[in-house]
Amino acid sequence: QVQLVQSGGGLVQAGGSLRLSCAASGIIFAKNAVVGWYRQAPGKQRELVASAPGGTSAGYVESVRERFSIFKDNARSTAYLQMNSLKLEDTAVYYCNLHIPGDIERPSGYDYWGQGTQVTVSS
Repeated sequence: QVQLVQSGGGLVQAGGSLRLSCAASGIIFAKNAVVGWYRQAPGKQRELVASAPGGTSAGYVESVRERFSIFKDNARSTAYLQMNSLKLEDTAVYYCNLHIPGDIERPSGYDYWGQGTQVTVSS
């Protein structure tokens, strides 16, 4: 019943900006809920590009640092990824992930994924 619905992808010229959103239903964002944004380019492995852990500062992979910003709106159960100064190498399918830390019944935790959205950066 838990769903993560993504929006905001599309085609943009190099140097432009896009904002991705990830709206959750059937679950609420708690302080300890971790949101991650992943991307996968053709022929490449899926990589984590940004994360918003509960109780700590956001983290970014070096290739997007100071260009991308992640925000987790707990009140709206929605996460965002602001992407600025986009480069050709940012072209990929982007996925949001919601991770709930484990408990005694399921130590590995719980993971939910959005459907993915295409981001294409052109010259």
